[in-house]
Order: sequence, then structure tokens, then C-alpha cells
Amino acid sequence: MTQTEQNKIAIEKIKEMAAEKDINLAGAKIRRTSSRFPLSVGHGDYNGTELFGFGTDRFIWLAYKPNNSQKIKLFSANFPQDGILEFTPDSIPQPKSASIADSWHRFPYGVAHILRQNGFKLGKGFDGIIYGNIPGGGMSRSASLTLNLMLTLLELNQIQIEEDFKIIDVAQAVENKYIGSPCGQLDQIMIYFAKDSMGIHYNPNEKKVHYVPLGKTAEDFRIVSMDTGTVRPGLEKSTYKIRRTECQEFLELINSAGWNITCLADVREKKLYNQILQKFNTSHPHLCRRLTYIYNAQKGFYQMLDAWKNGDIELVGRIFRQEGIGLRDIYQISGPELDTMCDIARTVEGVLGERMLGGGDKGAAGAIVRAGAADNLKKAIDIAYPRSRPYLKDKYAVHICTLVQGIKLLDETI
Repeated sequence: MTQTEQNKIAIEKIKEMAAEKDINLAGAKIRRTSSRFPLSVGHGDYNGTELFGFGTDRFIWLAYKPNNSQKIKLFSANFPQDGILEFTPDSIPQPKSASIADSWHRFPYGVAHILRQNGFKLGKGFDGIIYGNIPGGGMSRSASLTLNLMLTLLELNQIQIEEDFKIIDVAQAVENKYIGSPCGQLDQIMIYFAKDSMGIHYNPNEKKVHYVPLGKTAEDFRIVSMDTGTVRPGLEKSTYKIRRTECQEFLELINSAGWNITCLADVREKKLYNQILQKFNTSHPHLCRRLTYIYNAQKGFYQMLDAWKNGDIELVGRIFRQEGIGLRDIYQISGPELDTMCDIARTVEGVLGERMLGGGDKGAAGAIVRAGAADNLKKAIDIAYPRSRPYLKDKYAVHICTLVQGIKLLDETI
């Protein structure tokens, strides 16, 4: 489905909900934020690695209209059971409140709370309706929603943030400090900076993004998102939190033993890597496995970057697959449904690589496939996945995606 077709469906859905809920959005603007597809390094952001990926065409749309008050009034077409949310920035539940822990309401609350904490005055509210088609785990629905809400409030209150990475920091703080999700910055970076047909290379040491065009000789290929149909709890309730805690624990152990590193990504040299394993492999084998995954993934990072630049999609896929196996077997962050999707994909001729995409446990996996193999992959999943996971036969989905701009104000209005 093209972006134009997706926009049309979203706008019609928003209009339908506006009429049903009696929310006046006549003339409202529409901001659209993308999903993201990470190529490398999975779970590298909180371990200090460089990152590579791009924005993809599964979106969140927010139609918004100023309401001449401080009140923020929102309805989500995806979560109608939560009803209409109405609040002012001075009447927000405390961070990590149990009363909103399972509701999407925590995101608009969190955005307003963190913006105010950063000294921004929110005197102008709005009425809005949200609609999205990003899978519920693995493609960064939460980061997309957070950025959309934040950019909307900044625009309406005429607040200028000149430094792009200040926006990234504030968006991360919404999830870290208000919601309690221990996410890194990969998702926000890959969405906020995404451009059509461009790879995004983020170097944390420089705190800069570099755009990487695909080599002109690249064979025609497709990006496929394989939504397992599972509902993943927030990162704060998942194995992701455990892995992040383990990596921090190992960093402290390494430094207490006399080394001086700032993150696991600092372990790049083979000699240092072997010394650390020799010291801790008997007492902390599980922590050594976490380091081993990061060490190996970093070794493949520049190979992948060069392969992308050279248009060698087959090598990109091969490294993507290797990293996925490392995430599954060494980092141990996958889940049974994700493994099933990847196992099916691996049997289809023309699939160059596959791996889980998100925080772990549940959500979506991704694949890089030759153009002619995309339909065959979908057929294989339609046959095999419901047989393996019958309880998800009506919930899974396969999306063929393209590289897109991450943040866009649509020309259309409501």
C-alpha cells in the first residue's frame, strides 16, 4: 500500500472518529510519524555502539487543532476502550503512576510533564485524534507517538528547540523518567532523522547522524516486517530491562577489576575482550555472553555499512541474519513467536536475512528479501505461522515496507 493510500485511510478513520466522538477537527493539521527498521546494532544504543537503520512506512497520524485553552483533549482510534483523555498540564498524574501504567494516556501525560520539567511553558492546548498502523511491538510505536505529541505541543506553543538532539533527549526522558521504560535512543533517532531512501548512521561519540545512500548497483529488494500478533508489554516489564541491568552490572564489575571503560562498546580489541572473558567467564558466564554479542555485532557493523554503500544487499542480509542469531542465542532476548517467524523466513528462497526487531520477547521480526521473494515469504508465513501458533492465526500480519521520511506535516487537512 502506498503512502498516499495509507494517508487516505487514516484521514477517513480520523474523520469517522471525530464525528462519532463529537470532536471538532474541521481544518485540523495532520502530523505523521514513521516506524523504524534497525539494521545494526540491535540493543546497541544503551551499550554505546554505533547504530544503522532507517525509517519505514508504518505510521502514527495525529490530527490536531488549537482549542483556545490550556486543555489537551485526545482520543485514540486504536484504543477506543480508553475513552477521551482531557487534562491540563498542571493536572498530570505522578511519574510511573499505577493508575495509567496500562493505558496509552501515559504518553501525552508524559510529554507534557517532561516539557514542563525542561522549563517550557504550555499555555496552548489542542483537540486531537490519533490513528496508527504500526505493529504493537518491534517497530517503535511508543517513540513515534511520543515524538508526534511532543512536536505538536512545541509547534502550538511556538517553542523552538534548535538542537535536534535536545529533542531526542526530551523524547527519551518521557519514556525513561515518566513512564519508567528503560529505552535507549535508537528508536527516536531512527524516526526523527529518517529520510526517504536513506540509511541513517549514528555515531554516539560524535553525537551526529550521517546519511548513507544505498549503492547504485544494489539489486532490487524489499524490507518486510513480520508482526507476530503478540502484545508486548512496555520495556519496563520485559526481558529488555533485565538485559540492560545486566549490561550495567557487567560494566561496573569490569571497572572494579581495574579496567576503565565507559560502556560495553569500548571492548573492541580482541586482547581486552579475551582478558575480560578469562576473568569473568567462570563466575559470570551469562554476563560474558552479553558482552560477546556486542563484541561480535560491532565487528560486523562496518562490514554492513560498507555493504550498504556498495549496494551489496546479499551481504547486508547475511550480517543482519548473523546478528539475529546472536540476539537469539547469545544475548538471549528473543521469544518463541519471533523465533517462529524467523525460522519460516529462513526457509524461503530469496530471503537474505531475518531477525527480531524490537526490545525482545514479543512484537515483530524483520526480513531483507529479494524483490521477487516478498510474495513467497508472505505465502509461507500464511501457511506455516497459523499452524505453529494457532492462537495468533487472526492477529499476525506481514508488511512490505519502504524507506521513508520520519516526520512529516501532511498537505491535507481534516
